[in-house]
Amino acid sequence: MILEMKVPSPGESITEVEIAEWLVEDGDYVEKDQAIAEVDSDKATLELPAEASGTISLKAEEGDAVAVGQVVCLIDTSAAKPEGQSSDTKVEKKVESAPVKEEVKSTEAKTYATGTPSPAAKKILDEKGIEATSVKGTGRDGRITKDDAVKAVPSMGSANGGNRGSSRSKMSMLRRKVAERLVEAKNTTAMLTTFNEVDMSPIFELRKEYKEDFKAKHGVSLGFMSFFTLAVVRALKMYPAVNSMIDGKEMITYDFCDISIAVSGPKGLMVPVIRNAEELTFKGVESEVKRLAIRARDGQITVDEMTGGTFTISNGGVFGSMLSTPIINPPQSGILGMHNIVERPVAVNGKVEIRPIMFVALSYDHRIIDGKESVGFLVAVKEALENPVELLMDNNPKKALEM
Repeated sequence: MILEMKVPSPGESITEVEIAEWLVEDGDYVEKDQAIAEVDSDKATLELPAEASGTISLKAEEGDAVAVGQVVCLIDTSAAKPEGQSSDTKVEKKVESAPVKEEVKSTEAKTYATGTPSPAAKKILDEKGIEATSVKGTGRDGRITKDDAVKAVPSMGSANGGNRGSSRSKMSMLRRKVAERLVEAKNTTAMLTTFNEVDMSPIFELRKEYKEDFKAKHGVSLGFMSFFTLAVVRALKMYPAVNSMIDGKEMITYDFCDISIAVSGPKGLMVPVIRNAEELTFKGVESEVKRLAIRARDGQITVDEMTGGTFTISNGGVFGSMLSTPIINPPQSGILGMHNIVERPVAVNGKVEIRPIMFVALSYDHRIIDGKESVGFLVAVKEALENPVELLMDNNPKKALEM
């Protein structure tokens, strides 16, 4: 029996996905529920599991955009499993096939080096005075197509003989969607950014005193995200306009705090959501941050887990950023940027002291958030971070961190 495997719907409003990578090859025997492909939607990268066991026949290429419901492969369920292949040979096969892939790459490089163009492409290259060996083909097995020749630009040369090559690759659907949303935010919001600085000494002292016990008790580290998330929740309650968004001619204000956290995944920027952060303790926030970060890193994050945030926190400090102007994550109206922590000289009670300082930035939509509210919000975040025992822990850090 031949089973047609169609692209399932990865989420509401998604009508098209892109084949990011086939995890099997044409003619392979696959087991039921084995991951056979990674597909990109405009919101996430998801694995496509085999619906039955059998021999697979691929009907779409990597990079193809396919509609939800379209047949992407066939599985011959009547095919017998090859002798000696067990259900746990998937990883072994992937490892064994690695050298084969390298060999294929070498062959492609050889084809590219010989510069095999189509007749039409060769004519165009000759007219431009371009050597075929200097053009990377995008056709089958690296063949130079007419389109490659049209786009080819004569080399300007290099005085020192250095390499002046370039490469061209297609952006994933997820990356293209991120790009569209960033441009949309810049073009459709009255975005403004306000800055402040935070003395992280109190948090450093708390982490130094409690981090070992916290990790032993809860199995997660006491990081900065729990302090920032709870500080943001407190500030959102004080300034609800920042926890709002525009819908046509109306302004929607939320009485809950779904905090989006920007994380870097293998396929690019992802923004999973901590639901009802106002109900969480330090342990709850750190556990959820760890869970979502692992799922994003492993490509298992779902569309639902990245939809519906009311405010975003982005930590560029993990990459060494000193200061930035984060871009709003539409349709939200505010995003808080965290940055690296650097020891700086500051004035404390009339004396110069060295303190660990973090610059923070709040980008906001000026259409519904006034300057007074934005500055007040960021000051409220600063106050909570510089006085966490009183404002975030109810003057009982031991109890707050044990919950």
